[in-house]
Amino acid sequence: MKNILSLQNKLTPDDFAPLDENYFKEESLETEEIGYWKASWIRLKSNKIAMVALVLIVIMFIFAFVGPLLSPYSYDQQVRGDEALWPCLKHPFGTDRLGRDILVRCMIGTRISMIVGLVSAVIVMIVGSIYGAISGLIGGKVDIVMMRVVDIIYSVPEILLIVVIKMVISEPLQNLIDTVPMFHGLQKIGSGLIAIFIVYGCLYWVGMARIVRGQILQLKTLDFVTAAEALGCGRATMIKEHLLPNCIGQLIATVMLQIPSAIFTEAFLSYLGIGVSAPMASLGSLTSEALNGITTYPYRVIFPAALISLIILSFNLFGDGLRDALDPKMKK
Repeated sequence: MKNILSLQNKLTPDDFAPLDENYFKEESLETEEIGYWKASWIRLKSNKIAMVALVLIVIMFIFAFVGPLLSPYSYDQQVRGDEALWPCLKHPFGTDRLGRDILVRCMIGTRISMIVGLVSAVIVMIVGSIYGAISGLIGGKVDIVMMRVVDIIYSVPEILLIVVIKMVISEPLQNLIDTVPMFHGLQKIGSGLIAIFIVYGCLYWVGMARIVRGQILQLKTLDFVTAAEALGCGRATMIKEHLLPNCIGQLIATVMLQIPSAIFTEAFLSYLGIGVSAPMASLGSLTSEALNGITTYPYRVIFPAALISLIILSFNLFGDGLRDALDPKMKK
């Protein structure tokens, strides 16, 4: 009793004052909820190599799409008196035997490579994701037949098939561009580049289809798919609204890794002389044209070859980092 009375004497009005809000925040064991995309961005930012690659990709885009607007020369302009110049202040990358500025031609070649990589990757994503989703969702005999088609395409040498298909469709495409007024605007690009898009859409979707099919086979056993089927959700709606959105991480990572493959294929075909049509410049065609004078004018090979290597390396490194960042299993 004496202890209680002594305690009452020691209490003051301050002991009954409400606690500060910060007290509860400091004592709380709860952490801030981080969403999937925010967590992926945090993991991506922590990957220094991927971030350096991203900076290089942005620089390449500026070089390709803004650079030609600032250059005093066009990619097909022949400057008389400036034929076969070594790198100088007037022409930082030098000129070719016709007096064309190699810097602006490299800019246009980089633009072509970027466009080919992005457009081809989008085509592959659309075709492959739809095909793989249908195969994985339906399953059974349909899945077996669709996957055997994929196996057949995989078994054919890709480069050989690309060259054959491209040689077959290039001439009809060129006739279509020349005769149909609505396609006249594609004359500068030429049938070669359009053929590359078509070939990529026909062949390179098989890897994407396999990846999406594997994801769909895992997802369709989950409860939300069963609930959607019980509510009468059709297969098309199931794929569009439920399954593919849950594969978006894998889709983005695979697309990013597909871009350098498309860029290399375009450069290889242009190097062989069956890529973009002259006088349009491509990094592959610039390298091919420079081989005849490689001992006398080595800079003509060095600059486009270095750009090809830098672009492919940057996209590969960023694609690897993006794949690790989008994979929830990488979360520590």
